[in-house]
Amino acid sequence: MLTSKQRAFLRSLAVDEETILMVGKGGMSEQITKQADDALTARELIKGKVLETAGLTSREIAEQLALETNSEVVQVIGAKFVLFRRNPKEPKIELPKARKGKAK
Repeated sequence: MLTSKQRAFLRSLAVDEETILMVGKGGMSEQITKQADDALTARELIKGKVLETAGLTSREIAEQLALETNSEVVQVIGAKFVLFRRNPKEPKIELPKARKGKAK
């Protein structure tokens, strides 16, 4: 589970990311899930876009993909969404550490 600080950090990284996943009139498919899974393994952070013809909202698609790829939804804005999944073998993104207790 991501903290709000980690989520904000990932959102800042996502600004410069290219949109590499497009979900169109075919909606969710095994091919889309595999593409997202492969991209998450390679990059850890991916940006996707849901076209109007998809038949589902970008929130619904992002949450479904996150469930199927064991990733987390970082953000959903309009038609775009960002997913994150740490690659345990080759971590690429260093997340800010989660703090325990209150900061002084």
